Amino acid sequence: MAKKSAIQKDKNRRKLVAQHAAKRARLKAVADNRDLPMEERFQARLKLAEMPRNGAKIRIRNRCEVTGRPRAFYRKFKMSRIALRDLGSTGQVPGLVKSSW
Repeated sequence: MAKKSAIQKDKNRRKLVAQHAAKRARLKAVADNRDLPMEERFQARLKLAEMPRNGAKIRIRNRCEVTGRPRAFYRKFKMSRIALRDLGSTGQVPGLVKSSW
């Protein structure tokens, strides 16, 4: 089990990303538009820099829904390899069959 503080920190980041996604996308579109004047693009970059860093989508870490483990994460199942094997062995993951020979 991961530290509860790390799990909570990631949840807070996800919430911030959702709040600032629209404004961040608008500012990035203005900043990347080469047809606009340089001053306007620069102002958009400054406003983007003033926004909270944890509001950027890149700062989100994929974590296991069961244990909170940040590594060996399967996106399809939203679980780490360890939790997937445990739940798969007991037949709790639909469509997953653990083979043994």
